[in-house]
Amino acid sequence: MGHITAVIPVRFGAQRFPGKALAPILDEPMVSWVIKGVQQAQLIDHIIVATDDERIAQVCRPLDVEVVMTAPDLPSGTDRVHAATQEDKNALIINIQGDEPLITGELVDSLAAEMRSSVNWDMMTLGREMDHESLHSPNTAKILLDCEQNAIYFSRFPIPYSREKNPVQPNACLKHIGIYGYKKGFLKKFCETPAQPLESFEGLEQLRALYLQARIRVLKVDYQSWGVDTPEDVPLVEDLLRKRNER
Repeated sequence: MGHITAVIPVRFGAQRFPGKALAPILDEPMVSWVIKGVQQAQLIDHIIVATDDERIAQVCRPLDVEVVMTAPDLPSGTDRVHAATQEDKNALIINIQGDEPLITGELVDSLAAEMRSSVNWDMMTLGREMDHESLHSPNTAKILLDCEQNAIYFSRFPIPYSREKNPVQPNACLKHIGIYGYKKGFLKKFCETPAQPLESFEGLEQLRALYLQARIRVLKVDYQSWGVDTPEDVPLVEDLLRKRNER
C-alpha cells in the first residue's frame, strides 16, 4: 500500500497554448522542469509521463522516466493518469500537472507522506492560505473544509457567502493547488463515472468525487503554484526560477 507512482499527464494540443509542454523555459522544455522537480522527491517509487504525442515522448524518454502513450481523445488529465496506470502495481497514485514547472520534490513528498500515513481517505489534494485577489478571481478554485481537513466543497466563487459588508473572508477557505493523490480503486471508480452537472457548472472535476461521496483530504502547505496557461506566463515563470536558483 505504501508504494507510490507519480504520473505527469501531458498532451500536445492545449487550447490556449498548443505544444506548451515543449515550450522552452530557460532553454529547457517545460515538461523537463516538471520531471526534474518530481525526481527530487524521496518518497516516489515510480514516475510515468502519460502523453498523446511522440514529440513529447522523445523529450521525456532520455530523462529516466517511463513514458506511456495514451489516446489523444481522453477527456482529461485524470483520465490520462488512469489509462497510464492500468498495469501499475502500486495502489497509490499522484497526479502532477505537466504545466507546473515550479514543482518541487519537497512538495510532492509532503503529499506522499500524508498518503502513506493517513487512513479513511479516497483522494488527497493541497491548499494554501487565500489572499483577497485570489478569493474573488474566477480562475482560482477555493476549498471549504470540515473539522478533519476533508473538503466540503470546491468553487470558483468566493465561499462561503457572507452578509457582512467587509468580511475577513479569505480565512474561511483555502486556495486550491491542483495536485491530487488517489487510491487506485477510487481513481478507477472516478474515471468510470460520467461527468456530473455540478462539475460542468463550476468547471471543477473534483466535484464529481464529492458527488461520489469521496473523502478528499486537504493538506495545507506554504507553496505558491504557478501553472503555465498561456505564452505570457513563460517569462513570469522564468523569473521565478531564476530567483529560486539564486537562493
